[in-house]
Amino acid sequence: MRIIAGKWKGKKLVAPPGEDTRPTSDRARQALFDMLWHAPWAGRECVDGAIVLDAFAGTGTLGLEALSRGAAKAAFIEKDRAALVALRANIANCGAEAQVIAGDANKPPRPMQPATLVFLDPPYGAGLLGPALEALDKAGWLAPGALICTELDTKDPIPETRFETLDDRRHGKARLLILRG
Repeated sequence: MRIIAGKWKGKKLVAPPGEDTRPTSDRARQALFDMLWHAPWAGRECVDGAIVLDAFAGTGTLGLEALSRGAAKAAFIEKDRAALVALRANIANCGAEAQVIAGDANKPPRPMQPATLVFLDPPYGAGLLGPALEALDKAGWLAPGALICTELDTKDPIPETRFETLDDRRHGKARLLILRG
């Protein structure tokens, strides 16, 4: 697992042992950023200078990839202790400055600044996407018009939300769903 593009291209990232943390694959991450950079509803400006939230951050691959590609700031929310150790190590290895919140994305604190680009990668099959979207929205994490990039299992149902669906693609076992807040 590595950073794919930008100023930290090629930096290796660590993951905790075991199956509790499932980092987004390099292939799915590349596909996601290609979607963002080339879509008529997004473009490079959605990443350049973005305020990023990576919730259910795990190892932080999505938020770190965004920072590497020009995002201005990032906050990471993760509650698993082993994942937090890997996340902090990956942030340090990249030399990134980021806010790490050891907590639950379904019970988030108020943000210092609303995010314009949000990554949500909840555990597959847990039904956490809908509740997390609602909690993050209610807490003020989502800027008006924020792009919300989610990764689900292809078998996970899409929750009913107020958000507009912009794209929905499958990459192996991953389903990339892009919403606008």
